[in-house]
Amino acid sequence: MAVIRFNPWKSTYKKPFGAIKENEIATFTIEVIAKEVVAVNLVIHKDFQEEKTIAMTKSGTQFSCEFFFNQQAGLYFYHFEVQTKEEGRIVTEFYGPKEQGGEGQKFSSAETVWDYQVTCYKKDEKAPDWYRNGIFYQIFPDRFANGNSHRMINSPKKNSYIYATEEDDPLYVKDPDGEILRWDFFGGNFTGILQKIPYLKELGVNGVYLNPIFEASSNHRYDTGDYFAVDPVLGTQEEFETLLKTLHENDMHLILDGVFSHVGQNSHYFNADGSYGKNKGAYNDRYSPYYSWFTFYDYPDDYASWWGIKDLPEVNKEDSGFQQFIYGETDSVLAKWNQLGVDGWRLDVADELPDEFIKGIRENLENFPEKVLLGEVWEDASNKISYDRRREYILGDHLQGVMNYPLRNSVIDLLNDNESPKSIAHSLMKLYENYPAEIFFNNLNNIGTHDTERILSELGNHLKKLDLAFAMMFIFPGIPCIYYGDEAGLTGGKDPENRKFFPWAAINQEIYDDCKSWIAFRKRHALLNEGDVCFFYTKQLFGILRYSGANYVALLINPGNYPTTVNGNLTFIAEETPMIKKVRRRFANRTLKENSYLLITSD
Repeated sequence: MAVIRFNPWKSTYKKPFGAIKENEIATFTIEVIAKEVVAVNLVIHKDFQEEKTIAMTKSGTQFSCEFFFNQQAGLYFYHFEVQTKEEGRIVTEFYGPKEQGGEGQKFSSAETVWDYQVTCYKKDEKAPDWYRNGIFYQIFPDRFANGNSHRMINSPKKNSYIYATEEDDPLYVKDPDGEILRWDFFGGNFTGILQKIPYLKELGVNGVYLNPIFEASSNHRYDTGDYFAVDPVLGTQEEFETLLKTLHENDMHLILDGVFSHVGQNSHYFNADGSYGKNKGAYNDRYSPYYSWFTFYDYPDDYASWWGIKDLPEVNKEDSGFQQFIYGETDSVLAKWNQLGVDGWRLDVADELPDEFIKGIRENLENFPEKVLLGEVWEDASNKISYDRRREYILGDHLQGVMNYPLRNSVIDLLNDNESPKSIAHSLMKLYENYPAEIFFNNLNNIGTHDTERILSELGNHLKKLDLAFAMMFIFPGIPCIYYGDEAGLTGGKDPENRKFFPWAAINQEIYDDCKSWIAFRKRHALLNEGDVCFFYTKQLFGILRYSGANYVALLINPGNYPTTVNGNLTFIAEETPMIKKVRRRFANRTLKENSYLLITSD
């Protein structure tokens, strides 16, 4: 049987690395060692199209060919077919990837072979410098700070309740069917955020991502009531403009949450309870200008809703009227808030926004080149299929980056010993391989959000492990984003436990200092914004190497509960270079205590 070697993570076998731009050429080289090689072929196809078989040219034990990616952007998949002669008969073997990519494996038939992926994209998605140099902070507005004297609540809502103290644990009051009966509020507002800008600056933050701020019934505001008005519990539009102006004066930027897949049941547009006027809205008037936005099965009470939640009527994103309402050049939702000076948008549930809808939003933002467009995607965004369609999120002219939930999953799996360091290194390298480089470096990295359990709780309230989680987020390529309160020691499980009020009177100083020091470290090392990345590991240790030219930062983590010594056994997922050799020597014979790290730089 032939000995076959191929690894797309090494330039010996594939150039260029990873994703490739449309109408460019890649070179594939595979090594085959056998007594007699009859033929070696590259078998490649574009997504959902027929395969092409390309004969590879021999040079010693290596076989090479080029492929011209000229069939437009999209995903391409490939494997190899190797024919050798053994004892007078032709033996055909197939070679494709293992589950986590990198060096491949043999398969016995064309039907069982797995394929490698190449992402072909239209253009490099450059993001504004302010974003690429950003340290972001995610604020759930109701739970961050109340800037009113005596903590008074702005415009309390009918049929809601207000917590007695900011130390109360949040909870839901639900009916027997699980529907929420009363929305709960702490009363965080724009003035509170304004007053805490010095805190954010001291921490080192220079960007803020706000959960929804538009008028709504709930505390989370994903049930939009009016896209053109801020929620009165948060304050007035003038107060929002003051906040935005002050952030800019302090060299800080603001990204808003765009919730365009659904609206609130009691919104201006659906208006089931008549809050916005009798006989108005799609629920009450078949001739409403908003009627075509919604899908009614049995008017008015049976309608399409987000995940079956009746409180969130789903909007038909293919309705031209809704499209113009959201992203038309004039008098649209984007036109208003962009002209006020917001710096970008994070699209909620991007999976449920058609590619053409996202493209329309992007075209609107092209009129504002210093703005950025991000999307909520929980998986590998390069090959995501939703609603039976392969998504084009990151192929060009759509999103400039996505929320990096795969990184969060890897952090937790590594630190909780759910996956080995090798497994984590390979899964992250595969993600890097699948993403266009600019997208990978534009991703908004998080280890916690309003939709996840608190990172400290996920790590069993282990402060050393939390420090390691911060280390991975701040060293990893992309833009780090802190979920409010993670730097202060907030804990909590799923919603609503992960949405406690910020503990201003009880900040955990050790956690705060750790987080602040990582922010300062990232700011001191500019290569962490742009430098390339390589992952390395041993059986017990995991490492991230960031480098640019001769400069480097290398982080080595011991996630285990026992000390471990580096005995020259570091495996790097890259060709051995003088720099890697130097890093290897500097780590050699070093001992890492349990739940600790070593950090070395070229400085």
